[in-house]
Amino acid sequence: MVTRWLLLECFSGEPGCVIAVGSTPKSFVPLSNIVRNPLSRADVESALRRACATGAPVAHVSGDGRRTVRAEPLLIAPGRAHAVRLWVGPRQEPVAAPDPMGAWYFDLTNNRSVRSIDLLDLYGVAPENRAAELAIAGAFTRLVTNRDEGEALAKIVNSAPGTEHQAVWTIRRDDDALRAGHFACRIVAERDDAGERHVLLRGVTQDIGAATAVSAAPPPTILEYTVLEAATEPGEYRAIVDLRSLRLIRWIGPPMPDVAWADLPGQPTPQIHPDDLATARTMSRELARRRTEGTVRVRRVDGGWQPVRIRAALMALDQHTTAGLATLTAAS
Repeated sequence: MVTRWLLLECFSGEPGCVIAVGSTPKSFVPLSNIVRNPLSRADVESALRRACATGAPVAHVSGDGRRTVRAEPLLIAPGRAHAVRLWVGPRQEPVAAPDPMGAWYFDLTNNRSVRSIDLLDLYGVAPENRAAELAIAGAFTRLVTNRDEGEALAKIVNSAPGTEHQAVWTIRRDDDALRAGHFACRIVAERDDAGERHVLLRGVTQDIGAATAVSAAPPPTILEYTVLEAATEPGEYRAIVDLRSLRLIRWIGPPMPDVAWADLPGQPTPQIHPDDLATARTMSRELARRRTEGTVRVRRVDGGWQPVRIRAALMALDQHTTAGLATLTAAS
C-alpha cells in the first residue's frame, strides 16, 4: 500500500499518469504500476475522477474501513484541475504534509503565461507583485534550466499538441533561496468560451527540496550562459527569439531595460513597430543563410518606441528546430 503522496497529471482534462511519488519524479507512469491492489485502485480511481471533474478535494474511508483516500486537485482556475495529489494509506496512519506545488499554463497562441496562487506561493512572490499573467518569457526569469533547455524551447516553438516534457530545474525564489523544481507538462489544443482554438502548454511544478540537496538540479550558473555573458559588451542584451512569430522566447542574462517585453498589467503590449515588421521578417528569413543585422523599433514601457540595433545568428534548439540568438543594443 502506498503511504506517500502521489501526483497524477490531468493536463488533458481527466486523470492520467503518475508524475511523482513523494518527492521522486516519475516519467508519466500508469497508476496500476504504483497502486497494485485492485480494491485500493478502485477507491483511488473513483476519488481521482471526482476531484478532477469537480475541482474539489475528496476525502473518504474505503468501503472495508481499512484505508484513507484523499485526492486534492491543483487548480489553475475554478473547476479546472491540472493535477491531483493523492494519498492512500492505512486508516490509522497520519497523512503527511505534501510538497509545495502549483499549476500553470502557457497560452502558446497568445504568448501568455498564467500561474496559480499555489505556484506564486512556491516562488515566494510578495502579494504586491502577484500579477497572475505575463508574457511567456517572464516565466524563465527565475529558472535555472538544465541541459534539456533546448529540447524544451523547441517544443514551445513547434507547439504540437500531445507533446510532453518533464525536467528538474532550479528555481530561484524571490527570497533568493534555490530550490529544485520538478516540472511536468503537456501541450493540448482547446477552445475558449468564444469557440476560438488555443494551443496551451499545461503544467505543474513541484518543489522537491533544496537545490543543493538534489543531484538532478542544475548548478545556479550554466556554463554556456556564463560564456555568452562573458562575451556580452556593456549595453548589449541577449535574447532567444521565435523566428516564425518574432516573439521573445527568453532573455539570456538581464533583460533590456525600459523595453515593454513582460506584458504586465499597466504596461504596453510587447510589439515591433508596424512599419518595421518587414525589416524584422527579412532578417528572420536571411538567418537561414547567414548572420544578419538591422534596426527596428520596439515598444517602450512608457508607450514610446525604442530603436534597437539587432545582430542575429541562427541557433539550434534540437536536431530539427532553430531559433534566433539576438544581441540587442539601443540605437539613437
